[in-house]
Amino acid sequence: MCGIIGYVGDEDAVGLIVEGLKKLEYRGYDSAGLAVFTGGGFEVVKRKGRLSVLESEIAAHPLRGRVAIGHTRWATHGEPSDINSHPHLGSRSRIAVVHNGIIENHKALRERLQSRGIEFASQTDSEVIAQLAEYYYNGDIMDTVIKVAARLEGSYALGIMCRDDPDTLIAIKKDNPLIIGVSPHGSFLASDVPAVLKHTDTVYYPEDMEIAVLRRDGVRFYNSDKEPVRKEPKTITWSVDSAEKGGWPHFMLKEIMEQPKVLRDTIRSAVSGENKDVIDGIDIANVKKIVITACGSAYNAGIVAKYVFEKLCRTPVEVDLASEFRYRDANIGPSALVILISQSGETADTIAAMREAKAKGATTLAIVNVVGSAIAKESDMCVYTAAGPEIAVATTKAFSAQLALLYALAIRFAVKLGALSPAGAEELQAELWALPDKITSVLAQVDTIQRYAASCVGYKSVFYIGRNIDYAIALEGSLKLKEISYVHSEAYAGGELKHGPISLIEDETLVVAISNCERLYGKIMSNIEQVISRGAKVMLIGRNPDAESGDKLTHIALPDTAELFSPSLSVIVLQLFSYYVAANKGLDIDKPRNLAKSVTVE
Repeated sequence: MCGIIGYVGDEDAVGLIVEGLKKLEYRGYDSAGLAVFTGGGFEVVKRKGRLSVLESEIAAHPLRGRVAIGHTRWATHGEPSDINSHPHLGSRSRIAVVHNGIIENHKALRERLQSRGIEFASQTDSEVIAQLAEYYYNGDIMDTVIKVAARLEGSYALGIMCRDDPDTLIAIKKDNPLIIGVSPHGSFLASDVPAVLKHTDTVYYPEDMEIAVLRRDGVRFYNSDKEPVRKEPKTITWSVDSAEKGGWPHFMLKEIMEQPKVLRDTIRSAVSGENKDVIDGIDIANVKKIVITACGSAYNAGIVAKYVFEKLCRTPVEVDLASEFRYRDANIGPSALVILISQSGETADTIAAMREAKAKGATTLAIVNVVGSAIAKESDMCVYTAAGPEIAVATTKAFSAQLALLYALAIRFAVKLGALSPAGAEELQAELWALPDKITSVLAQVDTIQRYAASCVGYKSVFYIGRNIDYAIALEGSLKLKEISYVHSEAYAGGELKHGPISLIEDETLVVAISNCERLYGKIMSNIEQVISRGAKVMLIGRNPDAESGDKLTHIALPDTAELFSPSLSVIVLQLFSYYVAANKGLDIDKPRNLAKSVTVE
């Protein structure tokens, strides 16, 4: 959930750390800090609040050095405060640590160290790492890191500096993201690629418990026996501009507008590119059940996929929240295909679900956006969305890319199973290829959606309704509004209105209805009439020809498309609506309160 970065090289480390933290702030923004080696020891600056607070402090009291580590925090143990911010120092100020993750046995370790007279300054689990390192340190920092790692239980990515070895950074990870970058002027460690992309496109992805030793002239890797490990670097294909706002007011709006290109690239990868061989190689004939597990928006993509897979493949599909799957003793085995969906590929609950599925003998297929991520490396098979870096906390383009890959999978599976004729597959492929242009036409309605959203700022509660696959995408619309506008919202299947939720409908309630299922046009219109008669106003999104805009009903029309692919059009309106409600409220859209981009802790 937090972001870490480190640099050793020939440039001003403080400036590079602050610059990198700006690219990682989507991972946490309760506080930020850095430690720099200045010659006589560590200088540490850390402040509660957004990164701008830290920047102001550094501007008032400049620091310089060639070696530094930095951190942007999403609080887990201990409230947001200057003291609980990272980096943390050991009691003798010889070792400085930044940490992303959760140390599950921190309480026992803290009590053990306190019994030996060591005093703690913060409430965090992370300070335990620094204090433990000081306790073990005997002059060899690598030995120290190996001993510390052996005692830690939980997940972590660590950046470590030692006062006695001022030209070196040490990095190690377990179940948390970490990349190592090398450039002509120095070496980097970071939680994610955007933090270093301006300086290098050459990165390494360490395995769990591998130790990276970073110096000015490069990086070396070792195992826990201090034996050298040979690793091949990877070249990042993202452009620097893809991780910048490029004149847009927010990353979220930029990323919404990028969706036509993202879908074209993702569909191409599935039909004729790097994902095609993986998809073609899946032995779907021996699969008796498909299980999709994910969290947040990725889970909502799975709900959409359930309708698509069951309609096209006639194979039973279950969709589980990863946080529930890992604990419910799922009834799966070798005949199950478990599809894991995660934008970051580092979602803690989804990683645990994957490992549970593999332990039960199921085949695992991952859909992720980040090459080298834990889920990508550990799953049996992996296909990648072509979304590029997604910086806004609330996902938009990565979600749409996930849907596109799921559609492509369903079509291919259906053909293999004989549930879809070649002619039927060709027709659906044509509809799939047409989606980017149709999304472009929906985006052209941005002014209409913006004006309508401006009139909805005062609503305290919004209800989303839909039937069949429209209900599935209503879940994502409701989540998006909650995430960035802080307006309470709930999504219901239209047929469930009279089973409780309609009691909440009153004057000036807003209901967002979605209607793209032709056989259910009349049903959803009946639901709309019921809520309007009780005082609600309705925004209807879809192709329903019975909808006529009036005082109580506003219709946002969508282009014709295959019913199963209609969520990809509906979601564009839902994203824009949520964005403009939040924008009209003056909220920090890219960094909504209490949320972080990658949920790497349970």
